[in-house]
This record gives sequence, C-alpha cells and structure tokens, in this order.
Amino acid sequence: MLVVSLCLFLLPLCAMSMLSGWVESPGYPRGYPPDASLNWSRCAPPGHTLALTLTHLDMEDSDGCENDALEIFADGKQIALQCGEMSFEDLDSTVNPSLLSSVEGCLSLSFRSDYSNTKRHTGFRGFYMLQDFDECEEDPDNGCTQFCHNYIGGYLCSCRLGYHLDTDGHTCTVSCTEDLSGTLRGVISSPSRPGPYAEHAHCSYILSVEDNLELLLHFTGEFDVEQGPDGQCVDTLMVETSSGTQGPFCGRVPPSPPLRTGSHHARILFNSDGQGSNNGFTIHYRTTTKTCGGIVTSNSTLAPQQSEYHQGDTVTVTCDLGSVLNTGDKEYESTCQRTGEWSPVHRCEPVDCGDPDTSSDEALQLVDKDPSTLFRDKVQFKCESKYYTLEGDAKYICDASGTWTSVKGQEKLPKCIEVCGKTETDISIFGRILGGKKANMGEIPWQLLTKQPKRGGASLINDRWAITAAHVVDGYEESTLTFFGGLIDGIKAKETDPDVAVMVTEKIIIHPDYIKGIAGNERTTYDNDIALIRMSSRVKLGPNVLPICLPEADGRFKEGQQSTVSGWGGTENKDESKMKEKSRYLLYTSVGRYPQSVCEDTPVLPIINKPMVFTENMFCAGGGGTDSCKGDSGGPLFLPMLGSGNKDNRGPYHLRGIVSWGSPCELGKDSKKGYYTKVENYLDWIKMTIEREDQG
Repeated sequence: MLVVSLCLFLLPLCAMSMLSGWVESPGYPRGYPPDASLNWSRCAPPGHTLALTLTHLDMEDSDGCENDALEIFADGKQIALQCGEMSFEDLDSTVNPSLLSSVEGCLSLSFRSDYSNTKRHTGFRGFYMLQDFDECEEDPDNGCTQFCHNYIGGYLCSCRLGYHLDTDGHTCTVSCTEDLSGTLRGVISSPSRPGPYAEHAHCSYILSVEDNLELLLHFTGEFDVEQGPDGQCVDTLMVETSSGTQGPFCGRVPPSPPLRTGSHHARILFNSDGQGSNNGFTIHYRTTTKTCGGIVTSNSTLAPQQSEYHQGDTVTVTCDLGSVLNTGDKEYESTCQRTGEWSPVHRCEPVDCGDPDTSSDEALQLVDKDPSTLFRDKVQFKCESKYYTLEGDAKYICDASGTWTSVKGQEKLPKCIEVCGKTETDISIFGRILGGKKANMGEIPWQLLTKQPKRGGASLINDRWAITAAHVVDGYEESTLTFFGGLIDGIKAKETDPDVAVMVTEKIIIHPDYIKGIAGNERTTYDNDIALIRMSSRVKLGPNVLPICLPEADGRFKEGQQSTVSGWGGTENKDESKMKEKSRYLLYTSVGRYPQSVCEDTPVLPIINKPMVFTENMFCAGGGGTDSCKGDSGGPLFLPMLGSGNKDNRGPYHLRGIVSWGSPCELGKDSKKGYYTKVENYLDWIKMTIEREDQG
C-alpha cells in the first residue's frame, strides 16, 4: 500500500522505473540454443527518449551476420546489426551512443540463431532506461520567445517584466489593445515608447466619435517602424475605417500630416515580429467637423466645383460623356449632409451599346464572339466565309449615345454581300446543250433545278433568292416548291441526298405585268416572263453552290456575241422519237445573240398556229443547231461564255437572260432560235422587290 501511495505521489519517477531494466538473449549467460529467437519493444512517454546500453556481446560471427544476428530498431528504422564478440569498452564507444529513440519514440530488437553453432556462445545482455529530453537545450524550435524552463517530461515558457504569455503558451507579448471611444483628442504610441517597441506586439486602438465629426491623425516625433531591404514592411501600422484601409506604413518617413480618416470611427492596428530594435511611433489624434468631398459618384463632375463642401451645400451632378443615370437623365442635384455624405447619390453608369444586332444578316459575324460593349469599346466584324465580302467598315466603336458607329462615322452596320459569278472549278473545253456538253461539278454553281410539278431551271442570285421564268411557276404561287442546287446529276435531286443543297420556297413573286393563266393555251406572248423566288432559309454557300451576278444596265451584250446557256432540258438523241427527252445531267452550250430584226421574225407555234409577239423585254439567240430546249425554262443565259478564257475561266459571270420560249427543238437546224427574258430590263423591279420582302 505504501508502494502504491508513493507511486501515485511520485508518478513520473515510478513510470521511469517501470521503463528501465534488462534485456538478454535466451539462456543467457549459459548460452543460447540453436534456432532461438527473441522480439522485444519499448516506447518512451511524452518528454522522454529511450536509451539502450549493450553490456555484453558474444554471438556466432558470420559475414553480414547471416547466421546469428541481433537487429536493433529506433522508430521502425534499423540502427544496428550485431554479431560476433565485442568487449564492453568497444560496445560503449562504437555501438551504444546510437541506440537512442526519438522523443516519445520506440526501441525494438530482434534476436535469432541458426540451427547449429561450432561452439557455445553466451549471447547478449543490455540495459534500457528512460532519459528526460531537455527541450530548452536540445530543441531550437521549442517556441519560447523569451525564457524556457525544462522539467522532467516537459518544459514551460515565461516572459520578462511588462510582457505576458499569449494564449499559445509560447509567445511573449504586451497588452496594447485599447478602446478610446468618446475621446475627442489624445495620444497613441507604440508599446515601450520612447524605447524600442515590444516584439510580437498585436495592438488595436479603437477611436469612435459623433457621426458629424472626422478623426484626424498627426504623427509627431521620431517615426521608426521596421522595413525590409526590399522596401516591404516587416512590422506594420495600418488605419482601418468603414471606407477602407490606409497603409501599411513603415520605414522612417511618417504619413503626411494630418492623416484624414474621412470617418468618425477608426481602428489603428500595429503588428511587430520577434526581432528588431526600432523605436516606433507617436500619434496625436483630434476631430474636425465633417465635410463632403469633391466627388459624389464616379464618371461625373460637380457644379459649382470646390475642394470640399459643408453641410447644406447643394451641387448639380452631371454625368461625364459616355455615362448616364439609370433613369436616362444626364444630371441631378445632391446635398452635403452632417455626416459628410452626399444625398441623394445616383451612379453614372457607362453607356452600354449592347451586342450589335446582326440578326438581319446571318452571314455577318463578330471577330470576338463575346465583346465588351461599353462606351468607347470596339468591335470588329467579319463574314462567315470566303463566299461573302464585307461591304462597309469592319471596325465600330460604342459612342456616347449608345450606338455602334464605324470609325468613319457610319451608324449602319456593314453587310456581307455574296461573292457572285465566281467559280472555284477550272472550266472544261466548250460544249453544247441541245447536243451539248456535260458540266463538271462546280462549273455552273448558280444553276438550280426543280422537278415537280414540272421540270424547270432557276439561277441563284444571293443566299436567299433565286430567279426563274414566270411560266415555270405560274399557278404555283401559293404552293411550296423544292429546288435543288450543288449537283449535275438530276437523279440526285431529292430531299434525302446529303450531298445536294435542298431549297424550299417561302414565296414566289411573278412579275405583275406577266399575263397569267391564259385559257385554251392561246398565249401569243411571253412578255415579262420573269419571277423571283424567296427560299424559306438561307442557302449555305460553297464551291458548288454560289450566286451569279446580276447584269448592269449597260447594253454590253452585243449582237453576235457568244454566251452560255445551261439546263437539264431536252437534248440530242439518235432516236428521233426521244429527241425531246430530258437530260439526266446538267448540260451547257454556246449561243450567239441574234440581231433585233431576226428576233422579230418569230416562229409560229404549233399549238396556236400563230406567230408569237416579240417585245423589247426579250432577245433571241442560237446558231449551229444548238440552243436551249424544253425543260431548260427558267435557267440562265450568262456572260462571258464558258471556256472563253476570261480571267482564268472563273468569272465574274453575269446573268443576261432567262430561258423563256423558242422554236421547236430540232437538232442540227441552223434556224433554231431561243427567246430569253432580258434581265437588265428588270433590275429596278428585282432590287425593290427583294428589299421590300427582306424588310418585311
């Protein structure tokens, strides 16, 4: 009972006696048997290490101790491998100094013997014991900033007079937090002023006065706050107010007096590290009546202009150029309050032009897809592909009125105009249509085909519109027709073919002066045989689908001049009964323009047995027994002639005529004449109709 009582009273010493003793090999000292083994382990309590001292070693010796071996580990890591025979003096000088655990660490050993020994070996014996770890002497990171005191199993920190131990139990600091609210004037200085300020100081001085007063800080005397060689503050002095933080301040030059806080409430913060001998600072604080500053809100000017304003002063706030109030006004009045604040305060926001509206031109795109749209920001436009050209300025600026204006002053956005009459395909050697030449893909990319309710052609003139003969669509103005582009094989003209451009009509507009729906097939004229077709969606342009240019009203298509006409209409066939069969493939041929007098001698059509009426809205062409034929109606006649060598045979090509009517198709008949709608006579109608429909 006495022993228990003593152990309870002297617990550290009892724990030490319990963790000390001997460890020895099996059978020591008589000798260890073959195939013997021993595993042993002990751990140190907090504030201690565990040491092992070998006093005897007599074991079978072998290379690398592969027969009999004693292995000793500290915290799981091998620190010794022993065998053979060593005196105590040798053990104590070479092996024992390393047999030590870390603080609160563990020592363990493993002994083994093999199946036989040539002679008897007594084995090993060692003494283990706890050792107190002196944190103050042996641990440079003990954390005590001033004094360190070691005791068995631990240590504690203490401080010099005037300091107290912080809550971490290691840092010595000073009491320098003070609430000075309500005082209108006074002095604040660094701890230990006028001497060097305390290390590890974390000071907070709170100043608070009536809300119509402003705190002013005057730095007096020597100013000396530690600064690093790079100019950065090592120790810091800062002033916090509701409007922000001033500082940090350091070095030997104080802030220019007086330091205006702009507030009736402030907190002065001072922090120092654990070294240095700087002398700190002294601050005299006082108050003054609050005034309003010369800014009510950003992006504005005041009238009248003064450096400061007093309670009751009223000013007119005018938004700067490029800024506007959320009410849409440019100015308002504001009055200085007793608290030094303006009221009311409305923000002058930068004008926002918003994203440019490119909805009316689907090919028009922004270079930057997510541009900034505020006053003086810039945007740049481009067209979606090389098949368009940008008409107008490319760069626009957001102006003060909230409008995008080009660098040249143009408010209207640019347009993407289709590149017309150009091809990307080398033109093959010239051929014929009635007895014509098969076109290659991309040679006539503006040529369109419709098959139902009757076969006909058309010409693409931009990415939404095509032009054809009125009689091709006569009677179907309220219907939805399908046109095909980007093909030469008429069999591929179906909605399910992914390689074909399918175009569905949205509106069909026949020229108002075209005589429609003649009863009994007694038509005697095809005057004004022209119609416009608006597609239901924008046509995707590419190398095989491109528009043709409209002509200029210049009369450059002269008598005798060769042009090209194309289509899927009737073609040559050795079997005369199949002469008027429609061609599977797109064919083209050259025709020359006949003189006016030849055109006036119109053929007598078998159906009505009367000559057709020729007008100034037509011309005729043919020659050599080649021409357009039935099924080519609505298709193009264009200049220059394909294969003429004009500018690398790639255009620009202009639509001069629309296949309208003609004498019966007879292969080889030199008198064959085809009559065409003269497109140049309808340029104004085409332009006005397209503009009217596109706008709305």
